[in-house]
Amino acid sequence: MIYTETLTYLYQNLPMFQRIGSGAYKSDLTNTLALCEALGNPHYKFKSIHIAGTNGKGSSSHMLASILQGAGYKTGLYTSPHLKEFTERIRINGQEIDQEFVIDFVERIKPEIDKIRPSFFEITAAMAFDYFAHQQVDVAVIEVGLGGRLDSTNVITPVLSLITNISWDHMDLLGDTLVKIALEKAGIIKNEVPTVISERQAEIEHVFNQKASQSHSPITFATDHFKVTRESNGLYDIDYYNQHRSLKLDLMGRYQAKNIAGVLASIEELRKIGFKITDQQIEDGLKEVMLRTGLRGRWQMIGEKPLIICDTGHNEGGMREIVQQIYETEYHHLHMVFGMVKDKDVSKVLDLLPKNATYYFCQASIPRALPADELRLKAEGFGLIGKVFNNVNEAIQSAKENSLPNDFIFVGGSTFVVAEIENL
Repeated sequence: MIYTETLTYLYQNLPMFQRIGSGAYKSDLTNTLALCEALGNPHYKFKSIHIAGTNGKGSSSHMLASILQGAGYKTGLYTSPHLKEFTERIRINGQEIDQEFVIDFVERIKPEIDKIRPSFFEITAAMAFDYFAHQQVDVAVIEVGLGGRLDSTNVITPVLSLITNISWDHMDLLGDTLVKIALEKAGIIKNEVPTVISERQAEIEHVFNQKASQSHSPITFATDHFKVTRESNGLYDIDYYNQHRSLKLDLMGRYQAKNIAGVLASIEELRKIGFKITDQQIEDGLKEVMLRTGLRGRWQMIGEKPLIICDTGHNEGGMREIVQQIYETEYHHLHMVFGMVKDKDVSKVLDLLPKNATYYFCQASIPRALPADELRLKAEGFGLIGKVFNNVNEAIQSAKENSLPNDFIFVGGSTFVVAEIENL
């Protein structure tokens, strides 16, 4: 097969959460373990860092990868979903996986695919492990896809586990309380492996403490040691261990303050187990996250006059941070280009959105997308008024046509809406 045929085979023959939702979720590790066994257990052949959480795990993964590769480590990075190209999911030192490797991998593993019938995510996790082992990475940063305990990535035994902010998302699969969701995320805590929790959240901290105690895992709550204050233009003030410093981050979202604390605490733990990372390498790594790792879609500016910002935040916790940053932004009038997927708690998100804005409702080209006309009707119940458009690019174009130079256009509500922006 050629590359495009290989991707078609993967997309059409394997259940894909990105497209169909919970029907693609496999609630155990059997398939991943069988795939890894067939590949010679590649996940045992490199060091790894495992990252779970509701919000912030993607940004934190990219920050850590940027710092590690800048410190001279050959660094693998596995994240999901991709925005534009499948190969974005698997990188080494910022370079996407080679298309020829994807073709070769699928051809090698096809007999096992036919026998096991894994999900799309199970195959891509196994592919990442196999690629990192073949390329002999020094360390791989592995982002959990969904949950933690039963996620396909949870076959690894990392040198460090990091759990970011916990919020409401995927309640149909992870549980209907924050404690239940936290229990699933805590599933990545391994025996005697250090664990960092980015943010101390009073209602769920006991979940992590109990799991860490059972696993004899040293646990650190990052915000106990690192006080991070966001200033402006990506500048952050950091107070830690009676020291003070300023750090510049090229990711502009206000929510990154929470993630920075977890990343810095993780670096401290990695230093304890022998990783050589200087303060200057931390500083340089945070300045160049997007350049080094290719991260996109986090409070990213895609236009000026009018200002156009897109962000992949899509659940209640993520949207709460986004809306706060919208309120902190200076503009004459706000235009919201917005789309969601069916399996999110739409009402909780809509209840947060600014009412003094013009809305442009759209939907992504995936089966999971909430139809734009249905979203518009739901939004009207919350006082959000606007029109329906066929896709995000038509919606953006209409917003631009109706904007003044000092207006603000925000594009978001779904990772998949952001992914279809033409000039991203």
